Amino acid sequence: MRRIITMAIAAFLAAVMFYLSRFWFLSLWPRSGLFGIEELRPQGGLLARWLRGTEAAQFELIIWAIGCFLVLTFAQSIYDRLTAHNDAGDTDD
Repeated sequence: MRRIITMAIAAFLAAVMFYLSRFWFLSLWPRSGLFGIEELRPQGGLLARWLRGTEAAQFELIIWAIGCFLVLTFAQSIYDRLTAHNDAGDTDD
């Protein structure tokens, strides 16, 4: 069961990162936005929208890649801490 939950969390993180990127091509909800929130438009590409008009706009793909790496690293760190076994207390010899 734990494996299914972690796979679902990983799929959710992947979907969110994909939605933030310029590569999102799905229109799964109406133009009024996801859950009625206008900022969550169906076209995706939120990072480009957030960076528009700044000097960092030209580095959108690099910022997205670094952000994905940091999010996945943080998620792996949390997973490792939650699933770590206390090796010092185990005496199965």
